[in-house]
Amino acid sequence: MAYSRVLILGGSGFIGGHLAAELVARGKRVIVPTRNPMRARRLLALPTAELVEADIHRDDVLARLVGSCDAVVNLVGILHDRPGKPWGPGFEAAHVRLPARVVDACKAAGVKRLMHMSALGVTEDGQDSAPSMYLRSKAAGERAVRDSGLPCWTIIRPSVVFGPDDKFLNLFAKLQRWLPVMALGRADAQFQPVYVIDVARAYANALDAPSACSRCYELAGPEVFTLRELVETAGRLAGVRRPVIGLPDGLGRLQARMLELMPGPTLMSRDNFDSMSIPNVASGPIAPELGVRPTSIAAVAPGWISERNAVFGQHRMRAGR
Repeated sequence: MAYSRVLILGGSGFIGGHLAAELVARGKRVIVPTRNPMRARRLLALPTAELVEADIHRDDVLARLVGSCDAVVNLVGILHDRPGKPWGPGFEAAHVRLPARVVDACKAAGVKRLMHMSALGVTEDGQDSAPSMYLRSKAAGERAVRDSGLPCWTIIRPSVVFGPDDKFLNLFAKLQRWLPVMALGRADAQFQPVYVIDVARAYANALDAPSACSRCYELAGPEVFTLRELVETAGRLAGVRRPVIGLPDGLGRLQARMLELMPGPTLMSRDNFDSMSIPNVASGPIAPELGVRPTSIAAVAPGWISERNAVFGQHRMRAGR
C-alpha cells in the first residue's frame, strides 16, 4: 500500500526537515505539527507540506492530527534530562509516554502504518539493562510500538546522525575554532555516524514497503570511528585541528557534570557519558529493503565544514580590524 498523507511528529527538527523534503519530492502530503511555526518556516517552501501549530503532548490534539493522516512517523526525541529512576521526566514524556499515546491514537483513528525512531544501542531488553536513562527510555518506547498490535509498524535505530545542520561534527569543529585543546571523556567510545539524507531515504523507502512491517532496523554509516577520531576529523576539515586529550573515566564524568551545570544548551551530560560506555555500532550492513548505500563523512562533510570555517575566518579578520 502507498501512503499519501503522512504525519511527521518531530518533523520540524534536523532529521524531520530532511524527511519532509524527501516525502514531498515523492509526491506525498506531509503534516508537521510544531509549537513554534517560525522556527520551522523553512518547511513552508515545500509545496505539499503543511505546518500546524499544535502541542502533540495533548491527547485531543494528537488524536485530531493522527486522524487526518494515513501514516504516522514519530521522530520525537531528546538527548538530555535531569536524573530520575528509571529515567527523568523529560525522557518519560518524549520517549515513553508519547509512543504509547501515538499507538493509542493510531488505533482509535484506524491508522495502520506507524514508523518510530529509536536509537542504535537500544536492545529489546534494554528497558532494564541499558547503562543510561536515554537508552532505557528509548527501549520502553520501542516496547510500546512492538506490543501495539498495529498491522504495520517499523522501528529504525540510527547511529548518531551527521549533516550540514547537525550538532555533532559542526559542534566539534566550532569548539576547535575557540579552544586550544580538546579534553574528552570517553575518547575511545565507538560510533558509526550515518548521513541525514540516508536516514530520510531509509524512512521514505520503508514507508511503502510491505516487507518493512513488524521489523526493527539498524541504520549506520560505512565507517566506525572513536570519539577521538571524530573530533580530529572535524578539526582537520575545519582547518583548526587541536590536540585531543582523553580523560580517565573519573575526570570524564566530572567534566560531564560541569557541562550539565553550565548555562545555555547542554553540550554533554553524565547520562551521555553513560550511553557511551557501549559501542554505537551496527551489528551488520543496512537491510536491502531500506534501499540505502551509506554515505561516508569524507564524501560530503568537507564542503559545509570548510565553508563555515572560511566564514568564521572572515569574521575574525573583520573583528581584528
